[in-house]
Amino acid sequence: MRKSFKYRIYLTKGQHRILEQQLEECRWVYNETLVERKRAYEERGESLRLYDTQALLPVWKMTRPALKLVHSQVLQNISVRVDLAFQAFFRRVKEGAAEVGFPRFKGFGRYDSITYPQYGNGVRLEGERLILSKMVGAVRVVLHRPVDGTPKTVTLTRSRTGKWFACFSCEMEAEPLPPTGNVVGVDVGLSSFATLSDGGKKIDNPRFYRRDEADLKRVQQRKDAAKNAQNWPENAKQKGILARIHERIANRRSDFAHKESRKLVNAYQVIVFEDLAPMEMGRSRGMRKSILDVAWTQFIQMTVAKAEEAGRRVILVNPKNTTKMCSTCGEIVPKALSVRVHTCPVCGLVMDRDENAALNILQRGLQTLRL
Repeated sequence: MRKSFKYRIYLTKGQHRILEQQLEECRWVYNETLVERKRAYEERGESLRLYDTQALLPVWKMTRPALKLVHSQVLQNISVRVDLAFQAFFRRVKEGAAEVGFPRFKGFGRYDSITYPQYGNGVRLEGERLILSKMVGAVRVVLHRPVDGTPKTVTLTRSRTGKWFACFSCEMEAEPLPPTGNVVGVDVGLSSFATLSDGGKKIDNPRFYRRDEADLKRVQQRKDAAKNAQNWPENAKQKGILARIHERIANRRSDFAHKESRKLVNAYQVIVFEDLAPMEMGRSRGMRKSILDVAWTQFIQMTVAKAEEAGRRVILVNPKNTTKMCSTCGEIVPKALSVRVHTCPVCGLVMDRDENAALNILQRGLQTLRL
């Protein structure tokens, strides 16, 4: 299996300048690759392939010598990124998606990562120092945990607040946890982050965005005022503060999802979730904001990744009527969002609506196992 390890790296001023220049050269190659693929189709009706665009790199290096400042395999990986973007575009067209999303050009400062596709070729780790091709000196890495397995690729990423990270993708053997035999259905929601079918235990919704919403609003107002007054230094300052607040929210949300998904994987052998589409949910702007804040998809993805490593099973089931159906007799009992208790007129079951939904989710997951 593949597992990624992400570490903070610290650059000298010279190293920072070199990496920023490499990002801009990579951005130029990305945009030029996109131009060539569009031109080939519009003018000749030809669809360029991955190797066709990679073959253009030697020609571009002759006319743009700055490209030689970037490792050759990093430049080749850019064509892979463009090719993947087109594959996703054609897949959405074939599926008849409402918004197919044609690959877009990268604006200045909007290209934030470079990938070395082969560890040991242009990049290697020596102790707590990262040795990079075309780089003056070694880069300091904060190894807060060891790199397990065999490193295959390394990606350097720049955050919106200017921090740099190195992500090692490693090939390793799975390490299964001892079997527990426990199964659970998980109903995610807004009043509580999640409700478990195992006794109706609830995980409180931390509402990270809502907690910092006042700070975001205040900084956004300052930024807008500076922009209207054409005070560009102040506008840039407030923009940086805004980015740091968003980063803080994202970090807290990610940390929470990691910890809660780890608890589930450690405790249960089979975990059942609804197969949700959060972007299609929400009837009002406020509700949609709360749905994005709770980040169910991130939580489920983390649980799936941890379960794969631990030898656990995660099942996604159809969410239709899981809240309305009675978990005892199967009767459909319509209820408004404000009604927090499930009361069945047929069998007389009275239960918290989220616990009832979690039991229905678990039952559907177990039916899937029996098939």
